[in-house]
Amino acid sequence: MDGNGRWATNRGWPRLVGHRKGAERVKQIVAAAPDLGIKWLTIYAFSTENWKRSTEEVLGLMAIFARYIQREAERMSREGVRMRFIGDRSKLDPKLQRLMAGIEARTAGFSRLNLTVAINYGGRDELLRATRALAIEVAEGRLEPCDITEAALADRMDTRDIPDPDLVIRTSGETRTSNFLVWQSAYAEYEFTPTLWPDFSPEELATILARFGNRERRFGGVPA
Repeated sequence: MDGNGRWATNRGWPRLVGHRKGAERVKQIVAAAPDLGIKWLTIYAFSTENWKRSTEEVLGLMAIFARYIQREAERMSREGVRMRFIGDRSKLDPKLQRLMAGIEARTAGFSRLNLTVAINYGGRDELLRATRALAIEVAEGRLEPCDITEAALADRMDTRDIPDPDLVIRTSGETRTSNFLVWQSAYAEYEFTPTLWPDFSPEELATILARFGNRERRFGGVPA
């Protein structure tokens, strides 16, 4: 969800105004997703590299995350949305961690839409944490090195019970993946749009999905 800061700067406003507008756009996309046939939606909210931003912006983002969870909990439950989080929570404020755990527990039984929020997430960091978990199991004698398979590694990742993405969309004109779902997106289709996230509408999402539906996905094979 890239482009919030630029959206605000282009209008002469503080960057946090763009982040608040971006949070409103999340609500619209989440509401539209089920009717577009989407059952699993993952949004990249805060990366492991985003700590490099100013203290004011980071604190402002964390406050926006907390308000979003508090305000959306009831609507998520009402609309059958299950919400969960991926990423390293240990560096997050304890109050925010409690809010995250609370909405995960409250919405755990829903399945109309599975919404995953990546916060303090990085694909390399996730791989590193999963690899360390395997190394500890080997060192403790609970796992043989020959039993380390792709499935074993995937089972130690944050996304162990979430399907790999079919489609990854990046907004704002950037054409890089920026450490997002590095392992899981090996065979995902990609779409890069110049639209800044606060302007990314359900209608544009529908257009992208239509293009995706016309792609031939061979997963390394050849057409039948």
